[in-house]
Amino acid sequence: MTTDNNSPKKVIPIAAVAPEEELVSLYAPHQKIYPRSVSGVFSHWRWVMVWVTQLVFYGLPWLEWGQRQAVLFDLSVRRFYIFGLVLYPQDFIYLTGLMIIAALSLFLFTAVAGRLWCGYACPQTVYTEIFLWIEKKIEGDRAARMRRDEGAMTSEKLARKTGKQFLWIAFSFWTGFTFVGYFVPMREMAGAFLGGQLAAWEFFWVFFYGFATYGNAGFMREQVCKHMCPYARFQSAMFDKDTLIVTYDTERGEPRGARSKKADPSKMNLGSCVDCSLCVQVCPTGIDIRNGLQYECIGCGACADVCDTVMDKVGYPRGLVKYSTENAMNNHWSKEQTIKRVLRPRVLVYSTILLGIVLAIFVSLATRTPFKADVVRDRGVMARVIEAGKIENVYSIQVMNATESNQRYKISVEGLPGIEITSEPTLSLEPTKARWVPVRVQVPPEADKPGSHEIHFIIESLDSPGRLREESKFVIPR
Repeated sequence: MTTDNNSPKKVIPIAAVAPEEELVSLYAPHQKIYPRSVSGVFSHWRWVMVWVTQLVFYGLPWLEWGQRQAVLFDLSVRRFYIFGLVLYPQDFIYLTGLMIIAALSLFLFTAVAGRLWCGYACPQTVYTEIFLWIEKKIEGDRAARMRRDEGAMTSEKLARKTGKQFLWIAFSFWTGFTFVGYFVPMREMAGAFLGGQLAAWEFFWVFFYGFATYGNAGFMREQVCKHMCPYARFQSAMFDKDTLIVTYDTERGEPRGARSKKADPSKMNLGSCVDCSLCVQVCPTGIDIRNGLQYECIGCGACADVCDTVMDKVGYPRGLVKYSTENAMNNHWSKEQTIKRVLRPRVLVYSTILLGIVLAIFVSLATRTPFKADVVRDRGVMARVIEAGKIENVYSIQVMNATESNQRYKISVEGLPGIEITSEPTLSLEPTKARWVPVRVQVPPEADKPGSHEIHFIIESLDSPGRLREESKFVIPR
């Protein structure tokens, strides 16, 4: 068979097949978490912290100290009252010290036992516990809430949901009201609110803080811990192999599997974990602790409590899920060995620094002069020669009474021969008041050579211990 090479070849076009497009979401849809109620040692301590923190938060604004609120940060007059202590903006150093103490405390607690703050005292954890308690009392425990949410809307469901929302909103509003009560006298604000005379900015902050409480504790819950709180992201940098964390004993628990209470797990080639998934059901962030340490874990110990309950029921030793360290699990240390290793140099250094700063602040507050003074040379009045050849400079001195009682102060000066104050050397001040006073200072003509000379003003309280020494300059003209 032959072919003609000169004849045109037939070309069959091949159509390109368009690739199928597939939309891939980079975000997993949020699954609502229904934490199961749990009781145990760690749950007990969590509720202890709920009571302690909230009694302090809601109770302090109602306490009185003399004729005022015991704790009040009065921004309108720039004074901060903490029981018998009155602080001013000039005392900002104490706020700095308080922030350093808070940061070092966080480092210390994290190095010792991980996210203790998150699991027991963080406002997000505390208010979530309170909101869950309200939800449980009205809608029931985990299974009942899940069935109700999956079912159709009924009058009972509507009534329960409405009642829950009403209590959440009322509690949130009271929380916002209490928060503002630290900056505005609580009793005055309560009277203004009942009389419909609450200021606009007070109204705004009451509802803003209340709305934040309602949204965070009622709806966002674990989303705040997982996505909004920066601590969850950098906590791993503060852990080491001797940090106490909530840990699942993989060696003892695996392989996991269901079995009857009378079964011998060794004959079934099973570990102690019965794979009941209760540790997942009680977790407020919905993680499985059996998968190892995860940044979502807030260290609340709920999984340890429920696992101990299950171990008691099946007759196994407690501690399948517990607070332990990586080194303790790997080396099979006893509890005493674990605790001893926790007190390592890093922890001791944090503790020493923290204790030193706390003592320094307390000593500073205890020895703090109960008044303040500031000396300014009056530049509008030049050094001048007056009668008998004396030389006079004029100063303005501000004295601030930082106590809550009337005080008298005496002003004197030293630094040059024959130097004296010719204006009134004493003044009286009402509680928490400040005043500028003009002070005329004179020296004899032969006191010193012309020029600027260092002098010191002595301000002394006549009614309470306290003495300040302020430097200034005295000018002798040529």
